[in-house]
Amino acid sequence: MSSTGPYDPRSIANLLLDIADQHRRPLTNLELQKLLYFAHAIFLIETRGEPLISGCFEAWQYGPVHPAVYKAFKEAGDQPIKVRARRIDVLTGVKFDVAPPTSPAIRALCIRIVAQYGRMTAGRLVEISHAKNAPWQYVVNKAKISTARGLRIPDSVIMQRFRYHKVFVGAEPTYGDPSEDTPLA
Repeated sequence: MSSTGPYDPRSIANLLLDIADQHRRPLTNLELQKLLYFAHAIFLIETRGEPLISGCFEAWQYGPVHPAVYKAFKEAGDQPIKVRARRIDVLTGVKFDVAPPTSPAIRALCIRIVAQYGRMTAGRLVEISHAKNAPWQYVVNKAKISTARGLRIPDSVIMQRFRYHKVFVGAEPTYGDPSEDTPLA
């Protein structure tokens, strides 16, 4: 899979929202954040390190959050998002739509993410994102014993630790083997 990215995270968020709407599955900001995180993580792994989106996810209370996407949709609160992200020209103050990417490969990835994760409840998505030894938990635990810069979740941590996420919907949690860990610098 190739990309002309990394993409504006709001662009991928808009695409995920469009796909979810086509499947009559409205998304809240919390649910959107998790789908965006899973899309980015899977893309990183499948492209061996090529980021899907620009910027960094952060470890917030309910899992990985991309601050720019959170800000774009925070007015929705815990209700389904009905608008699409826009950007503002800082010189003119004019608002512009943030167009979804046109890449068929990126669209296919987002369709797959909505199909795999889009039917899950917000609570289940949070549970998956908090999996033992996975990126979110690793960053949160590391912050307890050392200095963490804004609780950012680096792409290198996502690539190394994404395998610890629960992988089977409706099954008992399935985690990677912690004995396979290698220390992160």
